[in-house]
Amino acid sequence: MSAGGAIRVTSRNARFQQWQALLGNRNKRQRLQEFVVQGVRPINCARAYGWQFTSLLYNAETRLSNWARQTLEEVDAEKVAMAAELLAELGDKSESAPELVAVVRMPADDLDRLDLGPDFLGVVFDRPANPGNIGTLLRSADAFGAGALVTTGHAADAYDPRAIRASTGSVFAMPVIRADTAGQVAERLAAAGVHVVGTDEHAETDIGDVDFALPTAIVVGNETAGLSRQWRESVDTMVRIPMGGAASSLNAATAGSIVLYEASRQRLRASTSDR
Repeated sequence: MSAGGAIRVTSRNARFQQWQALLGNRNKRQRLQEFVVQGVRPINCARAYGWQFTSLLYNAETRLSNWARQTLEEVDAEKVAMAAELLAELGDKSESAPELVAVVRMPADDLDRLDLGPDFLGVVFDRPANPGNIGTLLRSADAFGAGALVTTGHAADAYDPRAIRASTGSVFAMPVIRADTAGQVAERLAAAGVHVVGTDEHAETDIGDVDFALPTAIVVGNETAGLSRQWRESVDTMVRIPMGGAASSLNAATAGSIVLYEASRQRLRASTSDR
């Protein structure tokens, strides 16, 4: 469908209110199985990894760039020409409207999406409270070769706009799955022979003393409370990051990123030595 066949939205009608609700209402996102994507890079990443677009909302009051026009022409989705001031609200732009905002279909929260093979490296974020930390950890997981991120328990939403922005598009590069309980994830990992590594500042084992060449799931705890009791009972090895200075602990996403780097470093070294 071309941009010329788009519908027009120039007032805060029911459709606009529905899209606006997707920004701040997690229950609405879950019920409709849709979420809003803002920014050129995240939209491009969603396209590159084959995600399903339901709507493309574009600025009807400006000359669009080649990128925006090409996206409208090539993506199979409803096209919506929108007043600039309305699009600015959906694009989280207080002073200017973006060219495009996308509405994308949310995949199912299904643990069968995990590829728990011999090379598996994944991250579990237990009860994260901050969507930005989910996005930051997703970005690191993508950069350091992890294949999935799972959130467990009462957790912030990985499809919150703040998480998507912080991930800079990495949310689209791997399965991101929400599980209600730690137990259902721990059982799945144990059955597949995955080595479960928990993070704790008081652990006795340094991250450099763990064999991350094994199929591994790195479990990061809540920003304030750390790992839940259920995860503490389920991990195979608890590790700490050697630290100096006045800091007594690290931000949860930062800590997870450091452990992911160590896992990536070990795996790269092992693959090089095997040549």
